[in-house]
Amino acid sequence: MHRFLYSSLKTWKNSSRRKPLLLQGARQVGKTYLLNQFGEQEFRHTASFNFETTPALVDLFQESIDAKHLLLTLSAYAGLKIDQNCLVFFDEIQLAPRALSSLKYFCEQTPEIPVVAAGSLLGVSVGKQSSFPVGKVSFQNLYPMNFPEFLLALDENELLQLLENHPMDRAISKVIHQKLIDLFKLYSYLGGMPEVVAHFVASRDFQEAREIQKEIVTAYERDFSKHKTSSEAIRVAEVWRSIPTQLSRENKKFKYSTVSKGGRSTQFESAIEWLAMAGIVHPAYQTRAPKLPLAGYADQSRFKIYLGDTGLLGALLGLSSRAIVEGNRLFDEYKGAFTESIVATELKSLDLGNLHYWLSGSQAEVDFLLECAEAIIPLEVKSGLGRQSKSLQVYREKYKPMAAMRASLRNFTHDGDFWNIPLYAVSTFCTPEKLLWLLNTKSQ
Repeated sequence: MHRFLYSSLKTWKNSSRRKPLLLQGARQVGKTYLLNQFGEQEFRHTASFNFETTPALVDLFQESIDAKHLLLTLSAYAGLKIDQNCLVFFDEIQLAPRALSSLKYFCEQTPEIPVVAAGSLLGVSVGKQSSFPVGKVSFQNLYPMNFPEFLLALDENELLQLLENHPMDRAISKVIHQKLIDLFKLYSYLGGMPEVVAHFVASRDFQEAREIQKEIVTAYERDFSKHKTSSEAIRVAEVWRSIPTQLSRENKKFKYSTVSKGGRSTQFESAIEWLAMAGIVHPAYQTRAPKLPLAGYADQSRFKIYLGDTGLLGALLGLSSRAIVEGNRLFDEYKGAFTESIVATELKSLDLGNLHYWLSGSQAEVDFLLECAEAIIPLEVKSGLGRQSKSLQVYREKYKPMAAMRASLRNFTHDGDFWNIPLYAVSTFCTPEKLLWLLNTKSQ
């Protein structure tokens, strides 16, 4: 299956400033598949070393992590000559701390050798590494498949091309709009885990897709106990299991008391950090003021937590596949939690950084704030066809943004500085390039 990150990997390969590359992402998002595909298509050979399937590989790094010494050792082990035409791929590198440290010496001593590494808990391991090669590696993030990638997996190439080229200020054909809504419902239920999507494309079996989702959830939960102490693992699991309940409330702000009666931040903040660094959840922080940079005005004590994949959220909630065909029920489920969650995952797939939202007491709430150039664009999410956007109007009257957006089930509309985009268009039209066009259109 095609992943848009592939083009970024090609850019990395041809860069004159190339460093070893660390590909981060949660378990089962397709890191190994993508890097193996990249090696097969862009290099003469790939020397692959998986520290999970072959734990003994760790011993190759015990004697020395000098890059030239390692190249001889790794070449002998792989049975091929490692040179500039061979991609070196360290998989599950978080299990080999000295291999992670060796990337510094590959960068300094053998920059001509292309080296990539991946790991399902790499973000966690990087945070713990005292000898991490700071400044000697490049990072890229892989997330579950977004809606455009899902369309490609379904062989809807022409439909995606039509969507990508459609102007934001004009409604799309009603027939095309409805087809995209129906496919977006399917995507919202299945999520973007490549194995789930691939099996559904082959079998069209919802039950089989749900079983795979449950297996991934189980794998995540096993990671809690494998990589944390027993008491820490319990707290991580408690946070994890509370997320569907947290999202099902009208006010989706994370509450420690929902995790455990009398729960406090000191008990659970490290568990939340672990889940976020593992790529399993995405926090969205309330901003004290919509000013640039948003990160500088984020209130770290007030946040929401979204699961990294709505298919897994549906599995945790036991959501029936009947919701796909019952009108707009899927988007209304759990007080719009599914709709807000899918927009969060679509925005994260664009790798724009942390998510932020705005809240004004009990008066108004704007679900997401998007940074673009020197502007902040508010994005309100609606699960239905309603035209009212009271919270967005409050924000616009107070801060006078250059542009304001709503994502809903309605077609594309444009009125002055206000833009409505369909939910299925979030990852297509919230890119930096499209947002900049939107701002420039307003200023003309």
